[in-house]
Amino acid sequence: MAAGRLPPAALTLRQFLRRQQVLQLYRKILRAIREVPAEADRHYLKDWAREEFRRNKDATEEVRIGNLWIFICCKQA
Repeated sequence: MAAGRLPPAALTLRQFLRRQQVLQLYRKILRAIREVPAEADRHYLKDWAREEFRRNKDATEEVRIGNLWIFICCKQA
């Protein structure tokens, strides 16, 4: 690879920023789940959050990721 060139798999700036937003959201959800008083509910919600993020980890279309982002953010409100 020539100096100053990015590898083919490098993220674009937009993808990088979206990834940071998604990771921030994931951490925020896990922190909110810690506040749930019932242990069984905390366990269920943590498993749900992990599964949803794993299920969508390969989403690459910007529109789909944006829709998922809006869906999750609206559910939190």
